[in-house]
Amino acid sequence: MALSSVPLLPRFGVSSSLATFSSSPACTENGFGGIQRLNIQGFTVLSRNSGRLWGAKHRFYRAQPNGRRFYCGWTKVCSVLELQQTNKSPDSNRRPQASERVNLEDILAERGACGVGFVANLRNNPSHSIIQDALTALSCMEHRGGCGADNDSGDGAGIMTRIPWSLLNEWFNKQGLPALDEANTGVGMVFLPKEEQDIQAAKSVVSNIFQQEGLEVLGWRPVPVNSSVVGYNAKATMPTIEQVFVKVTRENTTADIERELYISRKLIENAVVSEEWGSELYFCSLSNQTLVYKGMLRSEILGQFYLDLQNELYISPFAIYHRRYSTNTSPRWPLAQPMRFLGHNGEINTIQGNLNWMRSREASIKSPVWRGRENEICPYGNPKASDSANLDSVAELLMRSGRSPEEALMILVPEAYKNHPTLTIKYPEVIDFYEYYKGQMEAWDGPALLLFSDGKTVGACLDRNGLRPARYWRTKDDIVYVASEVYENTEVKKHIAMGNPYRQWLDENSRSLNPASFFASTLMDGEIVLRRQQAYGYSSEDVQMIIETMASQGKEPTFCMGDDAPLAVLSQKSHMLYDYFKQRFAQVTNPAIDPLREGLVMSLEVSLGKRENILEVGPKNAAQVTLASPVLNEGELELLKKDSYLKARRLPIFFDISKGLDGSLKKAINRLCEAADEAVRGGSHLLILSDRADELEPTRPAIPILLAAGAVHQHLIQNGLRMSASIIADTAQCFSTHHFACLIGYGVSAVCPYLALETCRQWRLSAKAENMMRNGKMPTVTIEQAQKNFGKAIKAGLLKILSKMGISLLSSYCGAQIFEIYGLGKEVVDIAFCGSVSRVGGLNLDELARESLSFWVKAFSEDTARRLENFGFIQFRPGGEYHGNNPEMSKLLHKAVREKNENAFSVYQQHLANRPVNVLRDLLEFASDRPSIPVGKVEPASEIVQRFCTGGMSLGAISRETHESIAVAMNRIGGKSNSGEGGEISGHDGGTGASPISSIKHAGGPWELGLTETQQTLIENGLRERVVLRVDGGFKSGVDVMLAAAMGADEYGFGSVAMIATGCIMARICHTNNCPVGVASQREELRARFPGVPGDLVNFFLYVAEEVRGILTQLGYEKLDDIIGRTDLLRPRHISLMKTQQLDLSYLLSSVGRPKWSSTKIRQQNVHTNGPVLDDILLADPQISDAIEKEMEVKKTVQIYNVDRSVCGRIAGVIAKKYGDTGYAGRLEILFTGSAGQSFGCFLTPGMNIRLVGESNDYVAKGMAGGEIVITPSDKTGFVPEDATIVGNTCLYGATGGRLFVRGKAGERFAVRNSLAEAVVEGTGDHCCEYMTGGCVVVLGKVGRNVAAGMTGGLAYLLDEDDTLIPKVNKEIVKIQRVVAPVGQLQLKQLIEAHVNKTGSTKGTAVLNEWEKYLPLFWQLVPPSEEDSPEANLEFGDRTIERITVKSA
Repeated sequence: MALSSVPLLPRFGVSSSLATFSSSPACTENGFGGIQRLNIQGFTVLSRNSGRLWGAKHRFYRAQPNGRRFYCGWTKVCSVLELQQTNKSPDSNRRPQASERVNLEDILAERGACGVGFVANLRNNPSHSIIQDALTALSCMEHRGGCGADNDSGDGAGIMTRIPWSLLNEWFNKQGLPALDEANTGVGMVFLPKEEQDIQAAKSVVSNIFQQEGLEVLGWRPVPVNSSVVGYNAKATMPTIEQVFVKVTRENTTADIERELYISRKLIENAVVSEEWGSELYFCSLSNQTLVYKGMLRSEILGQFYLDLQNELYISPFAIYHRRYSTNTSPRWPLAQPMRFLGHNGEINTIQGNLNWMRSREASIKSPVWRGRENEICPYGNPKASDSANLDSVAELLMRSGRSPEEALMILVPEAYKNHPTLTIKYPEVIDFYEYYKGQMEAWDGPALLLFSDGKTVGACLDRNGLRPARYWRTKDDIVYVASEVYENTEVKKHIAMGNPYRQWLDENSRSLNPASFFASTLMDGEIVLRRQQAYGYSSEDVQMIIETMASQGKEPTFCMGDDAPLAVLSQKSHMLYDYFKQRFAQVTNPAIDPLREGLVMSLEVSLGKRENILEVGPKNAAQVTLASPVLNEGELELLKKDSYLKARRLPIFFDISKGLDGSLKKAINRLCEAADEAVRGGSHLLILSDRADELEPTRPAIPILLAAGAVHQHLIQNGLRMSASIIADTAQCFSTHHFACLIGYGVSAVCPYLALETCRQWRLSAKAENMMRNGKMPTVTIEQAQKNFGKAIKAGLLKILSKMGISLLSSYCGAQIFEIYGLGKEVVDIAFCGSVSRVGGLNLDELARESLSFWVKAFSEDTARRLENFGFIQFRPGGEYHGNNPEMSKLLHKAVREKNENAFSVYQQHLANRPVNVLRDLLEFASDRPSIPVGKVEPASEIVQRFCTGGMSLGAISRETHESIAVAMNRIGGKSNSGEGGEISGHDGGTGASPISSIKHAGGPWELGLTETQQTLIENGLRERVVLRVDGGFKSGVDVMLAAAMGADEYGFGSVAMIATGCIMARICHTNNCPVGVASQREELRARFPGVPGDLVNFFLYVAEEVRGILTQLGYEKLDDIIGRTDLLRPRHISLMKTQQLDLSYLLSSVGRPKWSSTKIRQQNVHTNGPVLDDILLADPQISDAIEKEMEVKKTVQIYNVDRSVCGRIAGVIAKKYGDTGYAGRLEILFTGSAGQSFGCFLTPGMNIRLVGESNDYVAKGMAGGEIVITPSDKTGFVPEDATIVGNTCLYGATGGRLFVRGKAGERFAVRNSLAEAVVEGTGDHCCEYMTGGCVVVLGKVGRNVAAGMTGGLAYLLDEDDTLIPKVNKEIVKIQRVVAPVGQLQLKQLIEAHVNKTGSTKGTAVLNEWEKYLPLFWQLVPPSEEDSPEANLEFGDRTIERITVKSA
């Protein structure tokens, strides 16, 4: 029997990829011959006994239990399944620990990317087959999890079910105990300490607290386990596992029972914090409804380890399963999932801000259900737990306080509801709900699939971007399978949203700040502006390259070649405080967001005012002021000052040095915090921190605004006042996107950059700007437009910064502290930035005060120049900041490599040795207790150079000549050249062809710290032998190589210096395409000037290798293998820094041991392989190999499973290698049946006709160059093909030819970057035709949002039967028109005819049968490049169509 069709709500179908899931003993009866896949973004309904499906996303792989197979793929489904039952109640939460501050270092250590899913019976019929299916599905997810160095200890696996009362009562019966009262009994799954005396102590605490709470402990049950299947590492930390049973007699309802158990657990957790064994006591679950079995296990081991799971008495109507992939920490038993309520796949990127805000709420959280015991259940978060655990903890708090699971997750993980046509038109109540809560709870933002259950409801939901899709299957006997990574049930959301009059409350209490006009004239004269700029740290580069560029162009300025200036703490120049902060960006599997084309999911909105008790729902919670963005002008600031609700209080931020500098800054900060405290307690809901003054005073410099804001933010958090007021900065010390990001990241809601705006006004009225506009060298802008442009650039830059971290909402970025600090000491960090990572220490408050004062005094000095100083932070200039890649260095290197002159290279070495301290490694030197050895004993340069690599440089960034010279040189020495793309997100001192200045200067950190962390983590986890560590960034010499080797690197990358060796003169105009020596230009006349030859680069690397040999000689070691990882050979240099002597290099010098293998052995081990793949089997088939070799025709039928990835890619490669892209005269016709894995039909070439009966995962036809792919569902599926998603996301990515016909829907980003392929599909998800540059796409069904974003070429025909398409189209580039040109009509019809012919599509047949009816319902999307094409332009008439018809025939 086939799967039954799952009805979709009208106007809701979207898509995603799929595969086949299926068959345990319970499933085989259903015959998973057909699967319906749905891909939606939100909630959707599965109607059966009130069954409701809500949302999720994931993928599985093949397993073969008992000869049966489970297959699964990706999809996006969102579902809530409400189980009918008399027994109820939610599951528990996550265990936090009391902690004074939220430490980002702890949080960063707990991230993961996992796989989740659930199986449930819609009729609420419990069975053991549900457990079996879940365990089988879990075993198919081993690829989604991590495994320890012993190859046997999983990062974590687990399962959550309804409590199996029959199994537990059997045990109680055997013990001679009465049966459990299911309605009033709580069951706890407990990890206890390993030592017997600690076990007893822990049990005593647990029992005593239960007794104090009036709960009767009925007994402890040792959970039967098979420890022999546990991996070595997991066994070493394996807890004692028991279940505790307690009777709750005082409460009657399930909700009250669950709440009492929750309180008891929180009391227990708080009670054991100070115990030595406290961290070993952990409740996996404590509930009257659900039970969690989990551990540091692999997927397939879970059911073997927990013997209960094999017992047929273990029955449940649902099971949530999870496989963990821990990325930045050693796995631990408690961190396995599911948690007490959630199973989470993804990562929460805003976690530190979320925890800070939750800590702030502790003082205001109140609810009658807690009966005054709120203080006893604090804290609500634990920075030492994972992001998943903390989200689980807050979700549980909301649920235990009376919210439904669906409502809790709608509050915590809201969807992208703005610019959502369906919600706007049909479900405005849902928008009202989100609008109400946007100022109450910051979103827990990041890619996430969340599966959850409270025992009554099982469901799943996605993050707002759908970055972790899922799919579900429903069988005819009402079994629902959801596979990780979900769907949209807007009716569920509507039901939640209609629970309160949110729109009325918003209308009566909330308001938006009306935009105020920009000033049309300057407010200060030029002399005053200059003095202010000097006092607040501006340089001529800041004004000319940053502010003026943004004012004139409305976008961030672009620069190139990375950041080769010293870290701020190492510099001999004064820096603004922002320069000590580096932006972090996405890690793990976290995809960045495209802020240009996918801005519909992003928002810069800010809410100001008091945030009321999150547990209370009422009109006063809506009393907030909404800002469209955090960028304020002076008029808007005045409006906020006058707002009667906000009761704004202005707090000046100056410090008095009249009695001496030492201690003055600290005193001022303390006074500022006290004033803020007093203002908030006095009823102010808006604090304005201001460094504005009518007259500046020499002895009253401004506190750095970032320091002031951070200190006030942290002070209010620690005093429970942060929810009561917002913070705004009215400051001169803010003019770049990085400045705004720092202020917002440390708690500021909005900024009025008054001096930057005045600078814009002054610039616009300057003679220089007037002349440039008059001469046509820049667009004409008004004084108001200049300021507007500045704000536009800031806002676009902020979206870019958020997107790099995978964050959608500025409100979630606020307070999230997504930075690392380089050069600030503990005193500074603790007072203003506590929780942020500052590994090397640095300036204290007095030293920071001196640096601020060094700017301030310039405003009062008679010797001060009449113009701003050029510090040379961005561009090299004589007398300015030191740059590692400077003209003198380039000249010396050119002379050495071109003349092959050892003496000249010695001069180059001496130049590097005498440079100022530039990078952290410059603070280190070698120290060996060995005598030197003859150089003849040291490994030859020819061996050393094989460890050298060149960095990734895209062909668009550098010329072909440069690319080829570098590649030839690396081939000659046996090194590695990287032909891949470089990358904008450049990484500290890494070079790049073009990037926003803020990215170059403020993103990424020193490789010395990254390498040290990587080396130590891998060694601690026994994994170092499996990884070759390569490091690059600013390498220039053998000294750099040796220092990197001592810190653990095996291979060494050279980027900028490799280009210098081939002729680059560091003109730093790569981004303009005007490189004077043709190194980084595509202009042929400039490329002709390219001076380099491969031999120059070969010479350079040989010189570096000889320098390495020389150092090894001095140290007494014969080869690099001997010193790799030997940090004991390093010591701090005795060197005096200008700003501080408090740098701490101990982290760089620490060691946790060395690998068991030598570096050479590690590098020479066999490359990892996935084993034989389906393409290998096909290529080994004599018929196929003959057809390729002899250009014959062949037909084959092959079974495919979704573990079979990139099928046909290798076959296409063999054909292309032999015949080129179009020279193959044979024909391969291969019929696949089943579920195809990722990238099915990738890189297909002409002559390959591929047919798939079944479904496929993501990336179908990726890079397709020719041929044909046809995908249809299997016969008798039980569902309507055009309503089902049968291929996944990102199909036709980068295709350059061929045809794709899909009888069914596709996922998101269909035809993204398609450049020539033609395709017909019957529905798609969001972002269809994104960045498409050519080809033709026909969609015979519904599409998601943001169609044709960035589409610059090709045509798209979309069927719009209910007139809902227009709001979904991104109209930035394309024109939308009906299909009026005869040639276009013919193109459309012929493609549909081909589709029907290939697939038998009923939808296509219906369109053709009533062509005159359907043709007017199609829209044609036409980018400018196609406007004059015969398919889009009616003027071409019938003659063209006749020619095309003849040609087609």
